[in-house]
Amino acid sequence: MANVVNRFGVFLAPHRDDVTRKAHAVGADKLGYGTVWFGTGSASVGDLAFVEDVLASTERITVATAIVNMWADEPETLAESYHRLAGRYGKRLLLGIGVGHPESVAAYQSPYDKIVDYLDRLDAAGVPVDARILAALGDRVLKLAAERTAGAVPYLVPVAHTRHARSVLGAGKLLTPEQKVVVDEDPVAARAIGRPFVREPYLGLRNYVNNLRRHGYTEEDVAGGGSDRLIDDLVLHGTPESIAKGLLSHVDAGADHVAVQVLGPTPGVEAEHHRILAGVLL
Repeated sequence: MANVVNRFGVFLAPHRDDVTRKAHAVGADKLGYGTVWFGTGSASVGDLAFVEDVLASTERITVATAIVNMWADEPETLAESYHRLAGRYGKRLLLGIGVGHPESVAAYQSPYDKIVDYLDRLDAAGVPVDARILAALGDRVLKLAAERTAGAVPYLVPVAHTRHARSVLGAGKLLTPEQKVVVDEDPVAARAIGRPFVREPYLGLRNYVNNLRRHGYTEEDVAGGGSDRLIDDLVLHGTPESIAKGLLSHVDAGADHVAVQVLGPTPGVEAEHHRILAGVLL
């Protein structure tokens, strides 16, 4: 299984440029985070060129895609890239894969069948089950993650989802939810930073909204920019110590590892806050 070294990692969203994200990854490696997760959006990344650059520039941290979009990259292309890197970096490479969301792909049809076909073709191309992890929210895909991959990487989920996902995955499979945080003790200021990241695009995407409704949130919670209750759960805020307590709630609920996405106005602030959080998490 890929070497997800410890309970906490760094999630880096695709809205930052790659030079900045690489520097952030190098810093996370030195701080002792277990994994750096690179958000990709719907872009084609199957050549894994950026992942290769980061692996070459770091020493011990696992580098994971979050996610390779199955509609954007053919499995054979991804498999070729995997084999190119696996011999050199081994278990430091983890392929996060998934189908994204319906609104992003014009030809988006039968997502479950797409996942099954993609996994079949990765099998045929010799990509090991334990080298890949599946983006999963609902039970059907969580079960598939348990059967066909190393585990699940859910995005934008509360602790209630983590608890439920563990019950579906069972023991022995990786569960690595993403969690957004804002290091700010002023709840009004923190929500002003966090709410736009939740509202656009996720509260306009039915798979995320339906998942939140399944786990205790009302129509009022997911309407508009999201209720304060929703935002506070999806974007932890406060002191580093209080944020750490919230992150550990995922671990207590069954997560093996939490991908921490720091939100802030600039890359420098995000990197500094990951450093501050490392002091209480690692």
